[in-house]
Amino acid sequence: MKRTSKRASKRASAASRRGLARWIGARALGAALTVLIASVLIYGALRLVPGDPVLAVAGGRRLTPDQIEALRHRYGLDRGFVQGYLAWVGDAARLDFGTSFNYQTGVTQLIAGRLSVSGLLILYSAALAVLLGSAVALASAVRGGTVDRLAAAAASVTTATPPFVAAIVLLTVFSVRLGWFPATGAGEGFADRLRHLTLPAAAMAIAAFGVLARVGNAAFADELRREHVDAARGRGVAGAAVIRRHVVRNALGPLLTVVALLLGSLFVGTAVVETAFGLDGVGSLLVSSVQRRDFPVVQGIALLAVVVFVTVNTLVDLALPLIDPRAAAGGPRR
Repeated sequence: MKRTSKRASKRASAASRRGLARWIGARALGAALTVLIASVLIYGALRLVPGDPVLAVAGGRRLTPDQIEALRHRYGLDRGFVQGYLAWVGDAARLDFGTSFNYQTGVTQLIAGRLSVSGLLILYSAALAVLLGSAVALASAVRGGTVDRLAAAAASVTTATPPFVAAIVLLTVFSVRLGWFPATGAGEGFADRLRHLTLPAAAMAIAAFGVLARVGNAAFADELRREHVDAARGRGVAGAAVIRRHVVRNALGPLLTVVALLLGSLFVGTAVVETAFGLDGVGSLLVSSVQRRDFPVVQGIALLAVVVFVTVNTLVDLALPLIDPRAAAGGPRR
C-alpha cells in the first residue's frame, strides 16, 4: 500500500514538473514571438513614413545622384523590405542598431549613454508609485468609510492627470515659486541626481499611483473578505499579523501584474517628462530623433521599449506561482 502511494506521489510530482516546464516554455515562446512581431511592425512602420530618409542624412545640403546612392547603400536604404529587415534584426540581436543619421555614431552607444538617467528616473517613479499607492490602498481597504472615499477620489483625479500636466504644475509650484527643486538638468553625483529627478519622477508617478491605489484597494478588500482571514482572527492572531500574512501576501499577485504593466508605460512616459524637465535621457533622445527623422535611433529605442515591456511581464508571470501559493497549487495563472 505504501509503495503504491509513493509511486503515485512520484508520478504526480513528475507530471507537475512537466506541466510547469511546458508552461514556462510556452511563456518564453510567447515572449519571443511578441518581440519578433513587434520588430516587423517597427521596421515596416518607419519604411512607410513619407519622405526620403536621405534628406535627413543630408541635413539640407544638395547632393549629387552618386552621393545619394552612396548614402542609401551606407545606411542600407537600397535594400528590399525582407532583405533590409533580416539585416536589421540580425544586427539588433547583437545589440547593433546601426548608425544615427544625426549624430553619426552608433545607436547602441547613444542609448547606453543615456540609460543611467532614464533608468534611475523610471525606478524612482516606480518606487514612489508602488510605495504610496500600496499604502493608500491598504489603508483605505482596512479603514473603509471616509478614508476609502478620499482614497477613491484621489485615485480618480491622479489617474486622469496626464504626465505633462503634472510636470507643468510641479514645475510651477515647487521649482518656480518655492524653489525647492531645480527645474532642469539631471545633476551630478547620486544625491544631487536624486534631487534633480524628484519632480520628474513625481510627475510620472502620479497617474501610476492612481492605478495602483485602485487595483490594490480591490485586491486587499477582496482578501479581507476571505474565510481564512476570519478564521485567523477567530484564533486570536494579531491584526497586524493577519494583514501581513493573509492579506498583503495573497494580494501580491494582481499588484505585481499591474506594476509590470506600469513599468512599460513609465518607460514610454519618459519621452514627455524628460523633454519638459530638460533631461538628457532616452525619452528626450526619442523625441528629438522623431523630429529629425533619425530612423535608426527611433527603431532602436522602440525595439528596446518592447523588449523591456515583454521581459518584465514574462518575469512577473514566472514569479507568480512562487509568490502566490494558490497559483502554484492550481497551476500558473494571471
